[in-house]
Amino acid sequence: MKLKELENPIETLPGVGPSTASNFAKLNIFKISDLLSCYPKNYEDRTKKLPLKEFSSGQKIHSIVQVISHEWFGYGRMRTLKIIVTDGESQASLVCFNRPFMEKTLPVDSIVAVTAKYSFQYGQIQSSSFDAERIAYGGTLQDFQKMADPTAKVLPIYPLTSGLTQNQFRKAVSQALKMYAKGIDDELPQDTLQNQNLMHKKDAIFTIHQGQNLLQIEDARRTIKFEELYFFQEQIIKQSRERNNVAIKPKNELIDLSPRQKKLLSTLPFELTPDQKAIINTINEEIELSEKNAAIHDSIAFETLQSQAILHGSRVATDTTVNKDARSSAPGSVASTTSTNFTLARLVQGDVGSGKTLVAFFAALRIIDWGGQVVLLAPTELLARQHAENASKILSNCNVNVSFLTGNLNTKGRNNLLASIKNGNTQLIIGTHAVFSRNVQYENLQLAIIDEQHRFGVVQRNLIKEKCTIPNILMMSATPSPQTLAQVVFSNLDVSTIKSMPKGRLPIQTHLTKPGNESIVYETVRKELNQGHQAYFVYPMIENEEEEPAQDLFASKKIKNATEMFEFLSKDVYPQFKCALIHSKIDENEQNQILDDFRMNKIQIIVATTVVEVGVDVPNATCMVIEQAERFGLAALHQLRGRVGRSNLQSHCFLIYGNNLTKIGKERLKAMYETTDGFKIAELDLKLRGPGEVSGIQQSGYLSLGLSDPLYDKELLELARSEVLAH
Repeated sequence: MKLKELENPIETLPGVGPSTASNFAKLNIFKISDLLSCYPKNYEDRTKKLPLKEFSSGQKIHSIVQVISHEWFGYGRMRTLKIIVTDGESQASLVCFNRPFMEKTLPVDSIVAVTAKYSFQYGQIQSSSFDAERIAYGGTLQDFQKMADPTAKVLPIYPLTSGLTQNQFRKAVSQALKMYAKGIDDELPQDTLQNQNLMHKKDAIFTIHQGQNLLQIEDARRTIKFEELYFFQEQIIKQSRERNNVAIKPKNELIDLSPRQKKLLSTLPFELTPDQKAIINTINEEIELSEKNAAIHDSIAFETLQSQAILHGSRVATDTTVNKDARSSAPGSVASTTSTNFTLARLVQGDVGSGKTLVAFFAALRIIDWGGQVVLLAPTELLARQHAENASKILSNCNVNVSFLTGNLNTKGRNNLLASIKNGNTQLIIGTHAVFSRNVQYENLQLAIIDEQHRFGVVQRNLIKEKCTIPNILMMSATPSPQTLAQVVFSNLDVSTIKSMPKGRLPIQTHLTKPGNESIVYETVRKELNQGHQAYFVYPMIENEEEEPAQDLFASKKIKNATEMFEFLSKDVYPQFKCALIHSKIDENEQNQILDDFRMNKIQIIVATTVVEVGVDVPNATCMVIEQAERFGLAALHQLRGRVGRSNLQSHCFLIYGNNLTKIGKERLKAMYETTDGFKIAELDLKLRGPGEVSGIQQSGYLSLGLSDPLYDKELLELARSEVLAH
């Protein structure tokens, strides 16, 4: 029986009544399988004995001691027992708050095994957080210290919740192992267990919960991690599209462009970069393969319907409508068995401003020329609106009907748009996740483009599959992923990288400024403003909790915020320039109007929070000032810097840091100063932030693993993947 098949409720365990079960439920533990799959988060090693003098504040140590006396302090209900113990060299006091019964449990002269956190107080070693177990009463301490410790063991430390103790958790696990775990079967292939020197699943489960030493436990953890990564990789590989044997070779010159693609190329005022050309060629070849596959599916589906019709003495029409319907409805057809896989499945990742969106527009035109529809999905309405405006401008001469689908449309306008999408008149639909709502129907959707892919999970991708006639997907990421992360999360995708920047772009100059030198930055920005350029000022907070504003914003140690700094900058620093404040609490329509005015240079200075991190493209903006820069994550700093440097104008990013700069804060600022390479920054971000935070993995639904972390268990991941491919 597999572990996950142990569906007996935990109430079947002795000692687990309704109250304890309800406490386990808070941890999402309802069944035996849930309990045994809730692995210890840490371990307390009581197999090593240490003398009292080697205590380290805050750390538990395990010692064999003898009780030499009892003392009491306090009066009445506050009267507290203090047990004095010795290990032969040093003495310590065990303070028994609310445990007067310990006087009889640990009488004078008893030999005791104590595990405790000690500190040095009032001239002595003390502990009020300890576990004690009597080994013997009387005898010579040195004799017991030389003997094997009968209490030596490794205790698992489980995640807890209110009303649940470690002892209750351990007892429940012990009962579950005794009653149910002996029949747990292996889930990995036997040759994999042998090849990778792994434990049997039953042994691994017993050991991870009740291992006798940390080496055994580490072997069990390795086995369980490997199993998790094995099945995770197996799932991804099974979802991978069937690869055609034809090798796709990127080229530095564009070939076989469709009519609309040629039209777009002829209207561009600049030359595409080599990386852009190579990726466009690759995408075109993959789309061509998907078209051929679709034609095969049509033919097979039609033949299937025709053979069924002959059996029933009827005829099948030979028009294209039947073919298209057959592709989605014919039972047993190739399409019906492969429609869950994407045909074109590619991630385009590149630094901010590298031209990913333009590549996506070329892909969209190739699909539209073939008679299909395209959806461009963005995580926020602000970014979606930006894409819609850019598409309308860039594709204006390409005979493409572009629509922006938003929840703010009135009923009549929305109904008209939905009808246009359904009958195929609208070819490129741009919006947020609402584009895959139930009431949005497509005539012939063949490509979904997802921007900022890390903000979308598996659910959204499944919705795409349901809506697409031919399931093609193109993802874009302006947050470059470290190689390991890309391999794990996107191993069911082909990954293309744009590293070359458009010609004429100058590297952004990054400046670090310490507290007190803000005025120098403000004057430098003023020079840019006087030349007709524009600037952003970004702050970590909308407003502070304190009611009284700081009298001296330069000298104040409190966190600067956008609201107060807008007043200061607009009135005291730049009264001759038009300033505007934008943050998440401002109405969305007002935000859009402010940004429109900023693009047209009606506004010269935007004071904002990270709401401008994505979706804002103003080539005339040459200054990005980030105050309290140490309070931003490295990825956010890099994205904010990418709001400037979007033309051939020299741009600047000023990072003004505050007082009390931490070590991590220094590392972030140093990285920003030393490089503009988003891939190097992403690698450092992985090291600084740790697993689970990078690229929003946790919230995106990519990973549902227990012990393993693909970012840190890279070698194990590669071994697991090789075993999956071998089978």
